[in-house]
Amino acid sequence: MSALFTQETQAIFWNLNTSAIQRMLDYDYSVNRMKPSVAAIVAPTSNNKFEKFFYGADEIMVPIFRNTIDAANAYPQADILLNFASFRTAYDVTMEAIGIRGHFRMIMVTAEGIPERLARKMNQAGRDAGVVIIGPATVGGIAPGAFKIANIGGTIENIIASKLHRGGSCGLVTRSGGLFNELGNIIAMHADGIAEGIAIGGDRFVGSVFIDNLLRMEDNPNVKYLVLLGEVGGLEEYKVIEAVKSGRIKKPVIAWCIGTIAKYFSSGVQFGHAGASANADAETAGAKNKAMAEAGLHVPASFNDLPHTIAKVYTMLCEQGVIEKIIEPELRIIPKIRRGKEFICTISDDRGDEATYAGYPISSLATPETGFGIGDVIALLWFKKRYPKWATDYIETVLKTVADHGPAVSGAHNAKVTARAGKDMVSSLVSGLLTIGPRFGGAIDDAARYFKYANDNTMSASEFLDYMKKEGKTISGIGHRVKSVRNPDLRVSGLKKYAKAHFPQTSLLEFALEVEAITTSKKDNLILNVDGTIGVLMVDMWRSLGYAEHEIDNFIEAGTLNALFVLGRSIGFIGHILDEKRLGMPMYRHPTDDILYNVALADEI
Repeated sequence: MSALFTQETQAIFWNLNTSAIQRMLDYDYSVNRMKPSVAAIVAPTSNNKFEKFFYGADEIMVPIFRNTIDAANAYPQADILLNFASFRTAYDVTMEAIGIRGHFRMIMVTAEGIPERLARKMNQAGRDAGVVIIGPATVGGIAPGAFKIANIGGTIENIIASKLHRGGSCGLVTRSGGLFNELGNIIAMHADGIAEGIAIGGDRFVGSVFIDNLLRMEDNPNVKYLVLLGEVGGLEEYKVIEAVKSGRIKKPVIAWCIGTIAKYFSSGVQFGHAGASANADAETAGAKNKAMAEAGLHVPASFNDLPHTIAKVYTMLCEQGVIEKIIEPELRIIPKIRRGKEFICTISDDRGDEATYAGYPISSLATPETGFGIGDVIALLWFKKRYPKWATDYIETVLKTVADHGPAVSGAHNAKVTARAGKDMVSSLVSGLLTIGPRFGGAIDDAARYFKYANDNTMSASEFLDYMKKEGKTISGIGHRVKSVRNPDLRVSGLKKYAKAHFPQTSLLEFALEVEAITTSKKDNLILNVDGTIGVLMVDMWRSLGYAEHEIDNFIEAGTLNALFVLGRSIGFIGHILDEKRLGMPMYRHPTDDILYNVALADEI
């Protein structure tokens, strides 16, 4: 893997660090990325399903997941994990991500202070799994013009000034995140900028070390020379020396270890990083600088001379024709003032020449010759999917099945009474719809919910009945006032027949029929009714379409099944309202002989 990041690279961001994510997206927009670099966010304590961010002047929605596994499954192309968890959590987050075999190829860990025993275990697990770990205690890395991790490089203004908006020729590896930005600016002033830069982290034990990143950059054709900024402490620079001596690294290497001032102290000095402490002469900055110079690396006399050394090597490579002049790309400018949107719509769009349903122009599905039916429109607008014909036909079958159940049911009765009072169509329809609830129409939701719960928890039919009894709940979807085993509901028969002929599987229906076999043995009208049949078959339909169980649970909790009843029954309610208007029926008053009056004289207080 010669290039760690490209313009196609996408990451999963662990922790809802909105400012860092926004900086990444601002960078993406500025350098003309086709898609945002952050595909998803993992925030275990968030109840939100997404977070809005600006992409230029517009807003985009980045989905939020409660765990890494779900995010990885939803976005298989996002093979970078940016771990912004605290030092208490970062180890567990990293180990979980490494355990998702074959998904993440790089994990960045920003936390510092992870216990060293855990850091070593984490780093070894990454190496064993072939995962590049950047950090702990790092600000990350950047491939200018392609991908930037969080806050590295600073503001957009500083990024442009440091030429980090487009690829240069230098491969930069440092321990220090703060000095990474300073070196980026130095390289921009004295050369043509960075092709790839990594801050490996300041903790004593980090995942990928200098040699790992330098060897990758050696194989990256966009990198023409290397800059290494080490520090007092550790022996990692000696691995680079050996790679140069053996010829594994052939590109010019400019190197310097900071911390040379330590020699003027009489006792050991601990610098800012956990790893910046020399425990032997070989770990001192002076010893490492001397060894690197003797091995043929370009080592300046002091840090102040580093810019001149960079300019010298860069000029030499330009004269040799190794480095060619870079054509400056056009940048998109981030608007100074951006206004967030108050509403979000993900199902239809009316801004173009023609409105669309989930991306389909209305004209492409409205007329009969298009082959689309009302079931297709529901699939597009309710679920944002194009369902196969067997599924859309089932949806239409449900609508036709529940459209009306006569004038005596409560919803139709209320709609008719309201129409006879002289109210308009909408008022009369709403009067009927407001009657829909747990005792009228709402049983579809509960039937799907409880039958699915029992099935998900591998209950037997008898165990399910015992469970509902202990919970003190009636079994929604079981029982009918008139219909029975000897007088079956033909609507139910039709739905079952269709599902058996067209559904890929009907496991929940089979379970519901096992329950029915027990209930009807006690009383023959305790049958699986039309609400129960619709509910369990909708779950079977979604399972057959490949939805995850939690997605189906979300559909049920959102009231999707009840919505089918609302939509279908509206057809019948409107029919009854029009019937009342057509017949010119007078104001309705309920007959007094149908009312039990029991009115006693009120007590005096």
